Amino acid sequence: MDDRGRGRARSRVRLAAALVTVLGAVVLVRAVVVEPREVASASMEPTLHDGSVVLVNKLGPRLGGVHPEDVVVFASPQDGRDAIKRVVAVGGQQVAIRDAELYVDGTLVREPQVDLSRIDGLWFGPVTVPERTVFVLGDARAGSVDSRVYGPVPLDSIVGRVTVVW
Repeated sequence: MDDRGRGRARSRVRLAAALVTVLGAVVLVRAVVVEPREVASASMEPTLHDGSVVLVNKLGPRLGGVHPEDVVVFASPQDGRDAIKRVVAVGGQQVAIRDAELYVDGTLVREPQVDLSRIDGLWFGPVTVPERTVFVLGDARAGSVDSRVYGPVPLDSIVGRVTVVW
C-alpha cells in the first residue's frame, strides 16, 4: 500500500473514532445530564401543552435539590409512567387547598399560572409532606391527577427538572 492509501486508511479510522466518540458523548449526556421528553397530558396547561416537548435537566435535582415552583418529571406512583407536575411543597411543609386556593404552611400561595375561575369549590387537606418527598400539583388543577390522588412523590423517583419548553 502506498503512502496515499495508508493516509486514507488513517483518515477513515480517525473519522470512525470521532463518530464513535460523538455518539458516546450524546448517549452519555442524554442518560446523565439532559433529555427531551414529550408532554403527554393537559394537566399542566397553560404552562405546558399536551404534545409539547420539554428539555429535562437531570443533574439539577441531584446537585441543587428540588424546590417549590420547580416543574419536575418523575415516575408516577400511580402507574410508573413519566409524569410532569409542579412542586408546591417539600418535606416538612403543610399543604391545603381552600376553595381552589393553595396554602403552604398556612400562607396563601399566589399562582398566576392557575386559572381559579375554572375550578369550582376545590378543597383538600391539610396534609404534612413527609421528609424526602415533595407534593406536586398540575397547573390545570381541576383535571389533574397529582399528589392529591397518589400522595407525595419520593425524591428518588424524580428524573429531572424541566428547563426548556418548545
